[in-house]
Amino acid sequence: MDARTTSERLRGAARRTVRDARLPSGPALRPTRRAWQFDALVALVLGIATVYYGIDNVDNVVVREIAPGVEIVIPRPAGPGGLALMVTLAAVASGALALRRRYPLAVLCVVTAATLATPQSVMRLTFYAFIIAVYSAAVYSPYRVAALAALPVSVVLVGTSGNPVTPIVPNEYIALLILVPMAVAAVGLRTWKLRTDEGRARLSVLEREQAEALRRAVEHERARIARELHDVVTHNVSVMIIQAGAARKIMKTSPEEAGEALLAVEAGGRAAMTELRHVMGLLTMADEGEGTDEGADLAGTAAVPAPQPGLDQLEALVGRVRDTGLPVDLAVTGSPRPLPPGVELAAYRVVQEALTNTVKHASGAAAAVTVEYGPERLRVEVTDTGGHPGAGPGSGRGLIGLRERLAVYDGILDTGRRLTGGYRVEALIPLEAP
Repeated sequence: MDARTTSERLRGAARRTVRDARLPSGPALRPTRRAWQFDALVALVLGIATVYYGIDNVDNVVVREIAPGVEIVIPRPAGPGGLALMVTLAAVASGALALRRRYPLAVLCVVTAATLATPQSVMRLTFYAFIIAVYSAAVYSPYRVAALAALPVSVVLVGTSGNPVTPIVPNEYIALLILVPMAVAAVGLRTWKLRTDEGRARLSVLEREQAEALRRAVEHERARIARELHDVVTHNVSVMIIQAGAARKIMKTSPEEAGEALLAVEAGGRAAMTELRHVMGLLTMADEGEGTDEGADLAGTAAVPAPQPGLDQLEALVGRVRDTGLPVDLAVTGSPRPLPPGVELAAYRVVQEALTNTVKHASGAAAAVTVEYGPERLRVEVTDTGGHPGAGPGSGRGLIGLRERLAVYDGILDTGRRLTGGYRVEALIPLEAP
């Protein structure tokens, strides 16, 4: 039973090895144009050198001393047949190296076959190409299991085939064979250093860009929060000031109306605290002092921030403005439909900012709000008839904030005085087709 289990495990391991050998461990290398050119140059130079070596050694006889006083005679291929054989083997082995990065295992097989077919007396014809092919298969092959299996097989076949006569390097080439690898190693070291320096420079640039992007993101977030606070505070506080002033003037003559004005002030304060609570909740993202925050109790909010206002709250907004004594008409045309929360908030802020400016700078005017649901865009318009100048000229930050808010949704803001008197604010926000 144990022997059967062991044999089954061995067969399973063999099947897994064969399967893994057929699966690449990564994508095949896609050589660059420069790599193709370099490999083609290597193949050409080695091919010319080995072909010349084959032509130069036709009909030669080599006498090699294998021991003191012991010499062997090694004849080399002779005649036209020998010349054709050597030129063919040199051309095939060297030419295959042009594809050594793209098809490393196939090149190794071709060069190994050419090396095995090379007579032992002229091993230099294919031996150097064989060394390059072995290196290429080890470095570039995506089939790691197949490469690890093919490499020792190729080396053993070449090393044990025929009479093991290794190629002898002439003395005049020894210095060259020492200096060339040293030069290649020096060039490689310099290239590695340059690439390392370039990598460090790119990393430094990337870090600076990330820091700059973070700084811009912080600035944008600060601007967004400033816009939110401006919209919340300016509108509600302006309405509360007007209502409180009216209550003070009529407190002795009309206590009931003064009480209604103070109730409106209280409602405006609650609305302001609700929106401020939401904005601060976005900043802290924590429910600090739940149940103990006096502002939260005053605003009547829960621990979770309330949703941002939308178009469904325009009636309440217009009602609060009417309580200040400003006549406001609200008209909604088209087919109302749910819109993205950001779009609804932007439209709400347009109405809020325009009515706030009317209350502050056009005392005694009448206002009209129009919301038009179109098939491709949302149109929001706020107009007033003009009145007596109230507070001094504004800073214009409110309208700038509206333009920035609308730009997020590719919307535009058009403002200006009307020919018939008064002021007009119009926002156009593109919408997706329903």
